[in-house]
Amino acid sequence: MKGRIVGIDLGTSNSCVAAVVNGEPVVIPDREGWKTQPSVVSFLPDGRTLVGRSAKNRLPIDPMNTIYSAKRLIGRPFYSPEVKVAASRYGYKIAAGSDDTPKIVVRDKELAVEEIQALVLRHMKTIAEQHLGEVVNRAIITVPANFNEAQRQSTVLAGQLAGLDVERVLNEPTAAALAYGSANNKRERIAVYDFGGGTFDITVLELRDHVFEVRSTAGDSFLGGDDFDFRIVDLIVSSFQERFNFDIRTDRSAMQRLKALAEQAKIDVSEQGSAVARIAELIPGAAAASEFDFKLDAQMIRQRCADLVQQTFGVCDEALKLARISSSEIDRVVLVGGTTKSPLVREMAKAYFFKEPFDAINPDEVIAVGAAIYARGLDHVAYPSVNIPGGIPALTALLLDVTPHALGIETVGGIADSLILRNSAIPTRSTRTFVTSRDDQETVRVNVLEGESRSASECRLLGVLTLTGLRRARRGQVAVEVTFEVKSDGMLHVRARDKQTGRHTQTILRVAGVMSDESRDAARSRDLPASADR
Repeated sequence: MKGRIVGIDLGTSNSCVAAVVNGEPVVIPDREGWKTQPSVVSFLPDGRTLVGRSAKNRLPIDPMNTIYSAKRLIGRPFYSPEVKVAASRYGYKIAAGSDDTPKIVVRDKELAVEEIQALVLRHMKTIAEQHLGEVVNRAIITVPANFNEAQRQSTVLAGQLAGLDVERVLNEPTAAALAYGSANNKRERIAVYDFGGGTFDITVLELRDHVFEVRSTAGDSFLGGDDFDFRIVDLIVSSFQERFNFDIRTDRSAMQRLKALAEQAKIDVSEQGSAVARIAELIPGAAAASEFDFKLDAQMIRQRCADLVQQTFGVCDEALKLARISSSEIDRVVLVGGTTKSPLVREMAKAYFFKEPFDAINPDEVIAVGAAIYARGLDHVAYPSVNIPGGIPALTALLLDVTPHALGIETVGGIADSLILRNSAIPTRSTRTFVTSRDDQETVRVNVLEGESRSASECRLLGVLTLTGLRRARRGQVAVEVTFEVKSDGMLHVRARDKQTGRHTQTILRVAGVMSDESRDAARSRDLPASADR
């Protein structure tokens, strides 16, 4: 049955779901009135799960079985530097799967990152269904603009495991721009500065009439508010060690308690200017009390975290260069993501762009709102009369996006040959011709690369493209035309055909960081754990 379509912002720290209701985009609350939900899943001893606030409350008491920030792991190979960093920081165990993707070990079971994300998405789906009173089985899911093919594919799979038909993955800054533009309906050039819990993106767009044209995008998919938290944790650990001559870094439970305290202290400083965290009983089996008050203020955060904010401006430089404009040519800077609530971030963003950032929108909700507006455009058959008050009808909005990374292949001599250039307007496609190198060759394997370098070793190996079923002939007599196409959904599609016969050849692109077919089948065959939240 074709049910309601919603927009879901699947965030690193928090997630949000929205829909167009009675002509207006509405952020959907849970039964307690909360409009954002922590992207946290806790696995109970009886096999059930908690998701959201109830799960987050278990972080300090059950860090091994309570999973957070899974978005930072999705679509990454286990051997990637980012997964290694996460494994050293997080309270839960991350192991290597048979398909070289990271698996999360909970209660003696291994789960794929996609399954963890699916539990969060199912929670958002349930919240929407309870509020709307109808079946929700389709979604627009937002992703960081800098997400690569593996991360996008894995997000789609997570949605499918949650029982959702993912109509499109939509770039988060583009969704935010759609929400902003629909409310303002201006002709202007904007920069969407999206600093979330785990990722950073900057996207430069031109808004004119009903057109939202992305000029450039850049980002860092492993830079966010989590990094602020860990800097504060390091500060607490140092202070604790100086006070009690005890290093608590080896105690996972204690470190997770500190992570939760650091996150709350950071929020309190943003809202109140200072915070006091009471740290107690961190030394296992200690006879004497190990209690002390840790004080945090804005200056301490500046000293510890200003360099993290500064890193975002290197990415901004890159985006402006790609767009061929200067910061002074930006009409409006729109702040998106929870980390932009920090006075430090706002102050430094203002200094970089030489203008006061626009903050009349909720940075936690705007992405979901934009996804809902876009979803309404896809669903105009079911809801033909819906318009956005004060703005444009979502149906008539035209989104023109770009590719975040160059895509190419490795050729003889370790040279990277780019087929699709970074910042190309999508949809786009490019074709290369390969010839067989030996007699009766029936298979060709090609390394597919992501990156701008001419050296294959300096690019990221996206995966291996295998062409099979080639007709048998002398070497060089079989020419296979391979087409790479990035469609409007930002996803890569590959096809190949024999130039002489016109017959299409079987193509398999095994993307590094994406679950293998066997792992996908296994995940689909087992039901997600039952929820204890209902």
